[in-house]
Amino acid sequence: MAYQALYRVWRPQRFDEIVGQETITQTLKNALITHQTSHAYLFTGPRGTGKTSAAKILAKALNCHHLQDGEPCNQCETCKAITAGTLNDVIEIDAASNNGVDEIRDIRDKVKYAPTQADYKVYIIDEVHMLSTGAFNALLKTLEEPPANVVFILATTEPHKIPATIISRTQRFDFRRIPPEAIYARMTYILQQKQIAFDEDALKIIAKTADGGMRDALSILDQVLSFSDNHVTVDNVLNVTGGLTQTLLTQYMKAIQQHASAEALTLVQKILAEGKDAQRFIEDIIEYVRDLLLYQQAPTMISSFELSLLSDDFKDLSTQFETAQLYQMISVLNETQQQLRFTNHPDIYLEVLTIRLTQVQSGTDDQVQQLQMRINELSTQLNALQTHSAGTVAHQSLPKNNKPLFKTHINAATVEPVLANATKQDKARILDVWPDAMSMLTSLQRSLLEQGKVVAASANSVIIAFATQMQIYVQQAQQNATLRDALHQALQKLLHQDLQIIFMTEGNWQSLRSDYLQRHQTHKTPTAPASSASSLVTKAKELFGDAVQIENN
Repeated sequence: MAYQALYRVWRPQRFDEIVGQETITQTLKNALITHQTSHAYLFTGPRGTGKTSAAKILAKALNCHHLQDGEPCNQCETCKAITAGTLNDVIEIDAASNNGVDEIRDIRDKVKYAPTQADYKVYIIDEVHMLSTGAFNALLKTLEEPPANVVFILATTEPHKIPATIISRTQRFDFRRIPPEAIYARMTYILQQKQIAFDEDALKIIAKTADGGMRDALSILDQVLSFSDNHVTVDNVLNVTGGLTQTLLTQYMKAIQQHASAEALTLVQKILAEGKDAQRFIEDIIEYVRDLLLYQQAPTMISSFELSLLSDDFKDLSTQFETAQLYQMISVLNETQQQLRFTNHPDIYLEVLTIRLTQVQSGTDDQVQQLQMRINELSTQLNALQTHSAGTVAHQSLPKNNKPLFKTHINAATVEPVLANATKQDKARILDVWPDAMSMLTSLQRSLLEQGKVVAASANSVIIAFATQMQIYVQQAQQNATLRDALHQALQKLLHQDLQIIFMTEGNWQSLRSDYLQRHQTHKTPTAPASSASSLVTKAKELFGDAVQIENN
Protein backbone atom coordinates (compact mmCIF):
# COMPACT_ATOMS: atom_id res chain seq x y z
CA MET A 1 0.00 0.00 0.00
CA ALA A 2 1.25 3.51 -0.83
CA TYR A 3 2.57 5.62 2.01
CA GLN A 4 0.04 7.91 3.68
CA ALA A 5 0.84 11.10 5.54
CA LEU A 6 0.70 10.97 9.31
CA TYR A 7 -2.27 13.31 9.57
CA ARG A 8 -4.28 10.97 7.31
CA VAL A 9 -3.23 7.77 9.05
CA TRP A 10 -3.90 9.21 12.50
CA ARG A 11 -7.08 11.09 11.66
CA PRO A 12 -9.47 10.78 14.64
CA GLN A 13 -12.14 8.09 14.25
CA ARG A 14 -13.90 8.75 17.56
CA PHE A 15 -14.92 11.90 19.38
CA ASP A 16 -12.52 11.02 22.19
CA GLU A 17 -9.60 11.15 19.74
CA ILE A 18 -10.27 14.77 18.74
CA VAL A 19 -7.68 16.77 20.66
CA GLY A 20 -8.38 20.06 22.40
CA GLN A 21 -12.13 20.29 21.63
CA GLU A 22 -13.60 18.51 24.63
CA THR A 23 -16.57 20.85 25.04
CA ILE A 24 -17.70 20.38 21.45
CA THR A 25 -17.26 16.62 21.39
CA GLN A 26 -19.09 16.17 24.68
CA THR A 27 -22.00 18.29 23.42
CA LEU A 28 -22.30 16.24 20.24
CA LYS A 29 -22.11 12.96 22.16
CA ASN A 30 -24.86 14.07 24.53
CA ALA A 31 -27.07 15.09 21.60
CA LEU A 32 -26.57 11.65 20.04
CA ILE A 33 -27.32 9.82 23.28
CA THR A 34 -30.53 11.79 23.88
CA HIS A 35 -31.55 11.76 20.18
CA GLN A 36 -31.59 15.57 20.04
CA THR A 37 -29.46 16.07 16.98
CA SER A 38 -30.02 19.06 14.73
CA HIS A 39 -30.70 19.09 11.00
CA ALA A 40 -27.77 21.48 10.32
CA TYR A 41 -24.42 22.18 11.97
CA LEU A 42 -21.78 24.83 11.38
CA PHE A 43 -18.21 24.00 12.42
CA THR A 44 -15.89 27.02 12.44
CA GLY A 45 -12.30 27.53 13.52
CA PRO A 46 -8.67 27.71 12.36
CA ARG A 47 -7.21 25.12 10.04
CA GLY A 48 -6.22 21.75 11.42
CA THR A 49 -8.37 21.90 14.55
CA GLY A 50 -10.63 18.92 13.77
CA LYS A 51 -13.66 20.38 11.96
CA THR A 52 -13.79 17.90 9.06
CA SER A 53 -12.83 14.99 11.31
CA ALA A 54 -15.65 15.86 13.70
CA ALA A 55 -18.07 16.09 10.77
CA LYS A 56 -17.17 12.58 9.55
CA ILE A 57 -17.37 11.12 13.06
CA LEU A 58 -20.79 12.75 13.49
CA ALA A 59 -21.91 11.25 10.17
CA LYS A 60 -20.82 7.81 11.39
CA ALA A 61 -22.50 8.26 14.76
CA LEU A 62 -25.79 9.28 13.13
CA ASN A 63 -25.85 6.11 11.04
CA CYS A 64 -24.22 3.64 13.45
CA HIS A 65 -26.57 1.06 15.00
CA HIS A 66 -24.13 0.20 17.77
CA LEU A 67 -23.48 3.52 19.47
CA GLN A 68 -21.40 3.26 22.61
CA ASP A 69 -21.81 6.30 24.86
CA GLY A 70 -22.32 8.52 21.82
CA GLU A 71 -19.32 7.07 19.98
CA PRO A 72 -19.53 5.15 16.68
CA CYS A 73 -18.45 1.54 16.89
CA ASN A 74 -16.19 1.74 13.79
CA GLN A 75 -16.84 -2.00 13.31
CA CYS A 76 -20.13 -2.15 11.44
CA GLU A 77 -20.32 -1.98 7.67
CA THR A 78 -21.75 1.53 7.71
CA CYS A 79 -18.92 2.91 9.88
CA LYS A 80 -16.29 1.20 7.75
CA ALA A 81 -17.83 2.51 4.53
CA ILE A 82 -17.93 6.09 5.86
CA THR A 83 -14.33 5.81 7.05
CA ALA A 84 -13.28 4.56 3.62
CA GLY A 85 -15.38 7.24 1.90
CA THR A 86 -17.42 4.73 -0.10
CA LEU A 87 -20.89 5.26 1.38
CA ASN A 88 -23.09 7.07 -1.13
CA ASP A 89 -25.30 8.57 1.54
CA VAL A 90 -22.47 10.63 3.06
CA ILE A 91 -21.58 13.26 0.49
CA GLU A 92 -18.51 15.43 1.06
CA ILE A 93 -18.41 18.57 -1.08
CA ASP A 94 -15.56 21.04 -1.49
CA ALA A 95 -17.26 24.41 -1.77
CA ALA A 96 -14.06 26.01 -3.08
CA SER A 97 -14.44 24.15 -6.38
CA ASN A 98 -18.22 23.65 -6.32
CA ASN A 99 -19.38 27.11 -5.39
CA GLY A 100 -21.96 27.83 -8.06
CA VAL A 101 -25.73 27.91 -8.03
CA ASP A 102 -25.98 24.82 -10.24
CA GLU A 103 -24.14 22.61 -7.73
CA ILE A 104 -26.40 23.72 -4.88
CA ARG A 105 -29.50 23.25 -7.03
CA ASP A 106 -28.31 19.72 -7.73
CA ILE A 107 -28.12 19.12 -3.97
CA ARG A 108 -31.57 20.63 -3.52
CA ASP A 109 -33.01 18.29 -6.14
CA LYS A 110 -31.36 15.15 -4.78
CA VAL A 111 -32.02 15.87 -1.12
CA LYS A 112 -35.64 14.79 -1.61
CA TYR A 113 -34.63 11.19 -2.24
CA ALA A 114 -34.32 8.87 0.75
CA PRO A 115 -30.91 7.41 1.68
CA THR A 116 -30.16 4.09 0.04
CA GLN A 117 -27.91 2.40 2.62
CA ALA A 118 -27.79 4.50 5.78
CA ASP A 119 -30.42 5.99 8.05
CA TYR A 120 -29.39 9.57 7.31
CA LYS A 121 -28.14 11.28 4.21
CA VAL A 122 -25.34 13.58 5.41
CA TYR A 123 -23.97 16.47 3.35
CA ILE A 124 -20.56 17.73 4.52
CA ILE A 125 -19.78 21.04 2.79
CA ASP A 126 -16.19 22.06 3.48
CA GLU A 127 -14.99 25.67 3.11
CA VAL A 128 -18.61 26.73 2.83
CA HIS A 129 -17.68 30.42 2.90
CA MET A 130 -16.50 30.02 -0.71
CA LEU A 131 -20.06 29.62 -1.99
CA SER A 132 -21.37 32.44 -4.15
CA THR A 133 -24.24 34.66 -3.05
CA GLY A 134 -26.58 32.91 -5.43
CA ALA A 135 -25.52 29.52 -4.08
CA PHE A 136 -26.21 30.63 -0.50
CA ASN A 137 -29.65 31.86 -1.54
CA ALA A 138 -30.37 28.55 -3.25
CA LEU A 139 -29.36 26.70 -0.07
CA LEU A 140 -31.50 28.77 2.31
CA LYS A 141 -34.86 27.03 1.98
CA THR A 142 -33.41 23.53 1.93
CA LEU A 143 -31.27 24.30 4.96
CA GLU A 144 -34.25 25.64 6.87
CA GLU A 145 -36.62 22.75 6.23
CA PRO A 146 -34.74 19.71 4.96
CA PRO A 147 -36.32 16.26 4.86
CA ALA A 148 -36.32 14.39 8.15
CA ASN A 149 -33.53 12.03 7.12
CA VAL A 150 -31.07 14.70 5.89
CA VAL A 151 -28.35 16.44 7.92
CA PHE A 152 -26.12 19.26 6.71
CA ILE A 153 -22.68 19.84 8.25
CA LEU A 154 -20.98 23.04 7.11
CA ALA A 155 -17.31 23.67 7.87
CA THR A 156 -15.37 26.91 7.41
CA THR A 157 -12.33 28.82 8.57
CA GLU A 158 -13.95 32.21 7.87
CA PRO A 159 -17.42 32.36 9.42
CA HIS A 160 -17.66 36.13 8.96
CA LYS A 161 -18.12 35.54 5.22
CA ILE A 162 -21.22 33.41 5.73
CA PRO A 163 -24.59 35.22 5.58
CA ALA A 164 -26.37 35.60 8.89
CA THR A 165 -29.42 33.91 7.40
CA ILE A 166 -27.37 30.73 6.96
CA ILE A 167 -25.79 30.87 10.42
CA SER A 168 -29.17 31.34 12.10
CA ARG A 169 -30.41 28.07 10.58
CA THR A 170 -27.58 25.99 12.05
CA GLN A 171 -26.09 24.95 15.36
CA ARG A 172 -22.71 26.66 15.47
CA PHE A 173 -19.63 25.16 17.11
CA ASP A 174 -16.42 27.20 17.28
CA PHE A 175 -13.30 25.04 17.28
CA ARG A 176 -10.43 26.73 19.11
CA ARG A 177 -6.71 26.49 18.55
CA ILE A 178 -5.26 23.38 20.11
CA PRO A 179 -2.92 24.10 23.05
CA PRO A 180 0.76 23.18 22.47
CA GLU A 181 0.61 20.77 25.40
CA ALA A 182 -2.19 18.78 23.71
CA ILE A 183 -0.34 18.72 20.39
CA TYR A 184 2.82 17.56 22.16
CA ALA A 185 0.92 14.78 23.93
CA ARG A 186 -0.66 13.59 20.67
CA MET A 187 2.68 13.51 18.83
CA THR A 188 4.26 11.66 21.74
CA TYR A 189 1.52 9.03 21.57
CA ILE A 190 1.94 8.61 17.80
CA LEU A 191 5.73 8.25 17.97
CA GLN A 192 5.45 5.78 20.82
CA GLN A 193 3.01 3.72 18.79
CA LYS A 194 5.42 3.81 15.85
CA GLN A 195 8.36 3.10 18.20
CA ILE A 196 10.39 6.06 16.97
CA ALA A 197 12.95 7.81 19.17
CA PHE A 198 12.53 11.53 19.78
CA ASP A 199 13.78 14.45 21.85
CA GLU A 200 11.12 16.07 24.01
CA ASP A 201 12.35 19.57 23.21
CA ALA A 202 12.07 18.79 19.51
CA LEU A 203 8.39 17.92 19.84
CA LYS A 204 7.81 21.04 21.94
CA ILE A 205 9.30 23.19 19.20
CA ILE A 206 7.02 21.55 16.64
CA ALA A 207 4.01 22.08 18.90
CA LYS A 208 4.77 25.80 19.22
CA THR A 209 5.48 26.17 15.50
CA ALA A 210 2.15 24.54 14.55
CA ASP A 211 0.27 27.54 15.98
CA GLY A 212 -2.64 25.51 17.28
CA GLY A 213 -3.12 23.25 14.25
CA MET A 214 -2.78 19.50 14.71
CA ARG A 215 -2.55 18.86 10.98
CA ASP A 216 0.31 21.36 10.68
CA ALA A 217 2.12 19.70 13.57
CA LEU A 218 1.81 16.22 12.08
CA SER A 219 2.90 17.50 8.66
CA ILE A 220 6.05 19.01 10.19
CA LEU A 221 6.67 15.81 12.14
CA ASP A 222 6.25 13.78 8.97
CA GLN A 223 8.81 15.97 7.22
CA VAL A 224 11.25 15.71 10.12
CA LEU A 225 10.96 11.92 10.12
CA SER A 226 11.81 11.84 6.44
CA PHE A 227 14.76 14.19 6.96
CA SER A 228 16.19 12.55 10.07
CA ASP A 229 15.80 8.87 9.23
CA ASN A 230 13.18 8.19 11.90
CA HIS A 231 14.83 10.08 14.74
CA VAL A 232 13.42 13.40 15.87
CA THR A 233 16.04 15.83 17.23
CA VAL A 234 16.05 19.54 17.92
CA ASP A 235 18.56 20.28 15.17
CA ASN A 236 16.53 18.35 12.64
CA VAL A 237 13.35 20.18 13.60
CA LEU A 238 15.05 23.58 13.31
CA ASN A 239 16.53 22.65 9.95
CA VAL A 240 13.13 21.66 8.63
CA THR A 241 11.16 24.58 10.08
CA GLY A 242 13.81 27.23 9.44
CA GLY A 243 13.78 28.27 13.08
CA LEU A 244 16.68 29.45 15.18
CA THR A 245 18.17 27.63 18.11
CA GLN A 246 17.69 29.04 21.58
CA THR A 247 21.46 29.37 21.84
CA LEU A 248 21.74 31.47 18.68
CA LEU A 249 18.86 33.71 19.74
CA THR A 250 20.47 34.23 23.13
CA GLN A 251 23.82 35.11 21.53
CA TYR A 252 22.11 37.64 19.28
CA MET A 253 20.23 39.27 22.16
CA LYS A 254 23.39 39.38 24.27
CA ALA A 255 25.12 41.30 21.49
CA ILE A 256 22.15 43.66 21.36
CA GLN A 257 22.25 44.18 25.11
CA GLN A 258 25.97 44.95 25.00
CA HIS A 259 25.49 47.35 22.03
CA ALA A 260 27.94 45.21 20.05
CA SER A 261 26.78 46.03 16.53
CA ALA A 262 29.62 44.20 14.79
CA GLU A 263 29.00 40.95 16.66
CA ALA A 264 25.24 41.13 16.10
CA LEU A 265 25.70 41.82 12.37
CA THR A 266 28.04 38.84 12.09
CA LEU A 267 25.35 36.62 13.59
CA VAL A 268 22.77 38.00 11.14
CA GLN A 269 25.03 37.22 8.18
CA LYS A 270 25.56 33.72 9.53
CA ILE A 271 21.81 33.20 9.89
CA LEU A 272 21.13 34.41 6.35
CA ALA A 273 23.97 32.30 4.97
CA GLU A 274 22.28 29.21 6.41
CA GLY A 275 19.21 30.03 4.34
CA LYS A 276 16.99 31.09 7.23
CA ASP A 277 13.91 33.08 6.32
CA ALA A 278 14.08 36.76 7.30
CA GLN A 279 10.42 36.88 8.29
CA ARG A 280 10.83 33.80 10.45
CA PHE A 281 13.94 35.32 12.04
CA ILE A 282 12.01 38.43 13.11
CA GLU A 283 9.13 36.31 14.41
CA ASP A 284 11.57 34.33 16.56
CA ILE A 285 13.15 37.54 17.90
CA ILE A 286 9.72 39.03 18.70
CA GLU A 287 8.76 35.88 20.57
CA TYR A 288 12.08 35.90 22.41
CA VAL A 289 11.65 39.54 23.49
CA ARG A 290 8.06 38.78 24.50
CA ASP A 291 9.30 35.91 26.68
CA LEU A 292 11.88 38.24 28.25
CA LEU A 293 9.19 40.77 29.06
CA LEU A 294 6.80 38.20 30.51
CA TYR A 295 9.54 36.53 32.51
CA GLN A 296 10.42 39.93 34.00
CA GLN A 297 6.91 41.13 34.77
CA ALA A 298 4.78 38.02 35.25
CA PRO A 299 6.72 34.75 35.28
CA THR A 300 3.58 32.81 36.21
CA MET A 301 2.05 33.68 32.83
CA ILE A 302 4.67 31.55 31.09
CA SER A 303 3.38 28.00 31.10
CA SER A 304 5.52 25.17 32.36
CA PHE A 305 5.52 23.87 28.79
CA GLU A 306 7.19 27.06 27.51
CA LEU A 307 9.33 27.47 30.61
CA SER A 308 11.03 24.16 29.97
CA LEU A 309 12.35 25.55 26.68
CA LEU A 310 14.02 28.54 28.35
CA SER A 311 17.71 28.18 29.13
CA ASP A 312 19.62 29.53 32.12
CA ASP A 313 21.29 32.07 29.82
CA PHE A 314 17.84 33.37 28.92
CA LYS A 315 16.94 33.80 32.57
CA ASP A 316 20.19 35.67 33.23
CA LEU A 317 19.64 37.87 30.20
CA SER A 318 16.16 38.84 31.37
CA THR A 319 17.71 40.68 34.32
CA GLN A 320 19.98 42.77 32.08
CA PHE A 321 17.29 44.45 29.98
CA GLU A 322 15.19 47.38 31.14
CA THR A 323 11.45 47.10 30.57
CA ALA A 324 11.47 50.30 28.51
CA GLN A 325 14.12 48.78 26.25
CA LEU A 326 11.98 45.73 25.56
CA TYR A 327 9.00 47.95 24.71
CA GLN A 328 11.08 49.87 22.19
CA MET A 329 12.49 46.67 20.70
CA ILE A 330 9.05 45.19 20.09
CA SER A 331 7.99 48.42 18.40
CA VAL A 332 11.06 48.43 16.13
CA LEU A 333 10.65 44.73 15.33
CA ASN A 334 6.98 45.15 14.40
CA GLU A 335 7.82 48.10 12.16
CA THR A 336 10.51 46.13 10.34
CA GLN A 337 8.24 43.10 10.03
CA GLN A 338 5.74 45.22 8.13
CA GLN A 339 8.44 46.65 5.88
CA LEU A 340 9.75 43.19 4.96
CA ARG A 341 6.49 42.42 3.20
CA PHE A 342 7.26 44.98 0.49
CA THR A 343 10.96 44.48 -0.18
CA ASN A 344 13.15 42.21 -2.26
CA HIS A 345 16.19 42.85 -0.05
CA PRO A 346 15.35 41.51 3.41
CA ASP A 347 19.04 41.24 4.32
CA ILE A 348 19.37 45.03 4.25
CA TYR A 349 16.37 45.48 6.53
CA LEU A 350 17.73 42.90 8.97
CA GLU A 351 21.07 44.68 9.13
CA VAL A 352 19.40 48.05 9.69
CA LEU A 353 17.15 46.43 12.30
CA THR A 354 20.15 45.02 14.13
CA ILE A 355 21.88 48.40 14.30
CA ARG A 356 18.68 50.07 15.52
CA LEU A 357 18.25 47.47 18.25
CA THR A 358 21.81 47.96 19.48
CA GLN A 359 21.14 51.69 19.77
CA VAL A 360 18.09 51.31 21.99
CA GLN A 361 19.10 53.06 25.18
CA SER A 362 18.18 52.05 28.70
CA GLY A 363 17.18 54.33 31.51
CA THR A 364 16.64 53.60 35.18
CA ASP A 365 13.38 54.38 36.89
CA ASP A 366 15.14 57.00 39.04
CA GLN A 367 16.35 58.81 35.94
CA VAL A 368 12.88 58.76 34.43
CA GLN A 369 11.38 60.13 37.63
CA GLN A 370 13.98 62.88 37.81
CA LEU A 371 13.30 63.88 34.22
CA GLN A 372 9.57 63.88 34.85
CA MET A 373 9.99 66.08 37.92
CA ARG A 374 12.18 68.49 35.95
CA ILE A 375 9.61 68.65 33.13
CA ASN A 376 6.83 69.40 35.61
CA GLU A 377 8.93 72.12 37.22
CA LEU A 378 9.70 73.78 33.88
CA SER A 379 6.05 73.53 32.86
CA THR A 380 4.98 75.34 36.04
CA GLN A 381 7.53 78.10 35.47
CA LEU A 382 6.44 78.51 31.85
CA ASN A 383 2.78 78.83 32.82
CA ALA A 384 3.66 81.45 35.42
CA LEU A 385 5.68 83.47 32.90
CA GLN A 386 2.90 83.31 30.33
CA THR A 387 0.32 84.49 32.85
CA HIS A 388 2.53 87.36 34.04
CA SER A 389 3.50 88.50 30.56
CA ALA A 390 -0.09 88.34 29.35
CA GLY A 391 -1.25 90.53 32.24
CA THR A 392 1.56 93.02 31.64
CA VAL A 393 0.84 93.29 27.95
CA ALA A 394 -2.86 93.67 28.56
CA HIS A 395 -2.21 96.43 31.10
CA GLN A 396 0.46 98.34 29.22
CA SER A 397 -0.21 97.99 25.54
CA LEU A 398 -3.97 98.29 25.24
CA PRO A 399 -5.18 101.87 24.57
CA LYS A 400 -7.68 103.47 26.87
CA ASN A 401 -10.29 103.77 24.16
CA ASN A 402 -11.11 100.50 22.45
CA LYS A 403 -10.60 101.21 18.79
CA PRO A 404 -11.95 98.64 16.37
CA LEU A 405 -9.46 96.18 15.01
CA PHE A 406 -11.01 96.41 11.54
CA LYS A 407 -11.89 99.63 9.78
CA THR A 408 -14.76 99.70 7.34
CA HIS A 409 -15.19 102.42 4.74
CA ILE A 410 -18.67 104.00 4.65
CA ASN A 411 -19.33 106.77 2.13
CA ALA A 412 -22.01 109.05 3.58
CA ALA A 413 -22.72 110.48 0.13
CA THR A 414 -23.72 107.00 -1.01
CA VAL A 415 -26.07 106.47 1.92
CA GLU A 416 -27.70 109.93 1.73
CA PRO A 417 -29.84 109.21 -1.37
CA VAL A 418 -31.04 105.97 0.15
CA LEU A 419 -32.17 107.78 3.30
CA ALA A 420 -33.89 110.41 1.20
CA ASN A 421 -35.85 107.91 -0.90
CA ALA A 422 -36.26 104.91 1.43
CA THR A 423 -39.76 103.64 2.15
CA LYS A 424 -41.24 100.92 4.30
CA GLN A 425 -42.82 99.39 1.22
CA ASP A 426 -39.45 98.96 -0.52
CA LYS A 427 -37.99 97.39 2.61
CA ALA A 428 -40.95 95.02 2.98
CA ARG A 429 -40.67 94.02 -0.68
CA ILE A 430 -37.03 93.01 -0.20
CA LEU A 431 -37.75 91.17 3.05
CA ASP A 432 -40.42 89.14 1.26
CA VAL A 433 -37.94 87.76 -1.27
CA TRP A 434 -34.94 87.67 1.07
CA PRO A 435 -35.24 83.91 1.95
CA ASP A 436 -35.44 83.06 -1.74
CA ALA A 437 -32.41 85.20 -2.46
CA MET A 438 -30.48 83.43 0.32
CA SER A 439 -31.32 80.03 -1.15
CA MET A 440 -29.67 81.08 -4.42
CA LEU A 441 -26.32 81.70 -2.69
CA THR A 442 -23.64 79.28 -1.57
CA SER A 443 -23.63 78.00 2.00
CA LEU A 444 -20.56 80.12 2.80
CA GLN A 445 -22.19 83.26 1.39
CA ARG A 446 -25.40 82.55 3.31
CA SER A 447 -23.53 82.05 6.58
CA LEU A 448 -21.98 85.51 6.19
CA LEU A 449 -25.18 87.36 5.24
CA GLU A 450 -27.19 85.65 7.98
CA GLN A 451 -25.18 87.74 10.46
CA GLY A 452 -26.71 90.95 9.03
CA LYS A 453 -30.20 92.29 8.36
CA VAL A 454 -31.93 94.65 5.94
CA VAL A 455 -32.42 98.00 7.71
CA ALA A 456 -33.51 100.29 4.85
CA ALA A 457 -34.33 100.15 1.16
CA SER A 458 -35.33 102.45 -1.65
CA ALA A 459 -36.40 101.76 -5.20
CA ASN A 460 -32.80 101.25 -6.33
CA SER A 461 -30.74 100.60 -3.15
CA VAL A 462 -30.68 98.40 -0.06
CA ILE A 463 -28.69 98.76 3.18
CA ILE A 464 -27.59 95.65 5.10
CA ALA A 465 -26.29 96.25 8.63
CA PHE A 466 -24.23 93.96 10.85
CA ALA A 467 -23.79 94.15 14.62
CA THR A 468 -21.21 96.73 15.63
CA GLN A 469 -18.84 94.10 17.03
CA MET A 470 -18.92 92.27 13.68
CA GLN A 471 -16.90 94.78 11.69
CA ILE A 472 -14.84 91.92 10.27
CA TYR A 473 -18.01 90.64 8.55
CA VAL A 474 -18.68 94.08 7.06
CA GLN A 475 -15.13 94.23 5.76
CA GLN A 476 -15.41 90.75 4.24
CA ALA A 477 -18.73 91.61 2.60
CA GLN A 478 -17.39 94.89 1.19
CA GLN A 479 -14.29 93.25 -0.24
CA ASN A 480 -15.99 90.11 -1.55
CA ALA A 481 -16.98 90.99 -5.10
CA THR A 482 -18.29 87.47 -5.72
CA LEU A 483 -20.71 87.80 -2.81
CA ARG A 484 -21.98 91.20 -3.96
CA ASP A 485 -22.46 90.00 -7.52
CA ALA A 486 -24.29 86.84 -6.41
CA LEU A 487 -26.64 88.78 -4.12
CA HIS A 488 -27.18 91.46 -6.77
CA GLN A 489 -28.11 88.86 -9.38
CA ALA A 490 -30.42 87.03 -6.99
CA LEU A 491 -32.34 90.19 -6.06
CA GLN A 492 -32.45 91.33 -9.68
CA LYS A 493 -33.91 87.99 -10.71
CA LEU A 494 -36.56 88.09 -7.99
CA LEU A 495 -37.47 91.81 -8.09
CA HIS A 496 -36.57 92.65 -11.70
CA GLN A 497 -34.68 95.68 -10.40
CA ASP A 498 -31.06 96.76 -10.47
CA LEU A 499 -30.27 97.40 -6.80
CA GLN A 500 -27.20 98.95 -5.23
CA ILE A 501 -26.12 96.98 -2.13
CA ILE A 502 -24.51 98.79 0.81
CA PHE A 503 -22.94 97.02 3.81
CA MET A 504 -22.31 98.75 7.15
CA THR A 505 -22.42 98.20 10.89
CA GLU A 506 -25.47 99.01 12.96
CA GLY A 507 -23.43 101.66 14.73
CA ASN A 508 -22.69 103.42 11.45
CA TRP A 509 -26.31 103.06 10.41
CA GLN A 510 -27.62 104.61 13.62
CA SER A 511 -25.11 107.47 13.37
CA LEU A 512 -25.90 108.28 9.73
CA ARG A 513 -29.63 108.08 10.34
CA SER A 514 -29.42 110.42 13.35
CA ASP A 515 -27.31 112.92 11.41
CA TYR A 516 -29.76 112.85 8.52
CA LEU A 517 -32.75 113.40 10.80
CA GLN A 518 -31.09 116.26 12.72
CA ARG A 519 -30.06 118.06 9.56
CA HIS A 520 -33.56 117.94 8.16
CA GLN A 521 -35.05 119.15 11.43
CA THR A 522 -32.43 121.97 11.72
CA HIS A 523 -33.14 123.29 8.22
CA LYS A 524 -36.89 123.21 8.79
CA THR A 525 -38.43 126.78 8.47
CA PRO A 526 -40.07 127.96 11.76
CA THR A 527 -42.90 129.79 9.94
CA ALA A 528 -43.72 126.82 7.82
CA PRO A 529 -47.38 126.03 7.76
CA ALA A 530 -48.74 123.15 9.79
CA SER A 531 -49.29 121.13 6.65
CA SER A 532 -45.55 121.28 5.88
CA ALA A 533 -44.67 120.09 9.38
CA SER A 534 -47.19 117.33 9.07
CA SER A 535 -45.76 116.21 5.74
CA LEU A 536 -42.25 116.19 7.22
CA VAL A 537 -43.40 113.97 10.08
CA THR A 538 -45.11 111.67 7.63
CA LYS A 539 -41.92 111.42 5.55
CA ALA A 540 -39.87 110.68 8.67
CA LYS A 541 -42.27 107.91 9.65
CA GLU A 542 -42.03 106.42 6.19
CA LEU A 543 -38.26 106.44 6.47
CA PHE A 544 -37.72 105.28 10.02
CA GLY A 545 -41.01 103.78 11.13
CA ASP A 546 -41.57 103.49 14.87
CA ALA A 547 -38.15 104.96 15.62
CA VAL A 548 -39.68 108.45 15.15
CA GLN A 549 -41.15 109.96 18.31
CA ILE A 550 -43.13 113.22 18.25
CA GLU A 551 -42.83 115.54 21.23
CA ASN A 552 -44.82 118.72 21.76
CA ASN A 553 -42.78 121.25 23.76
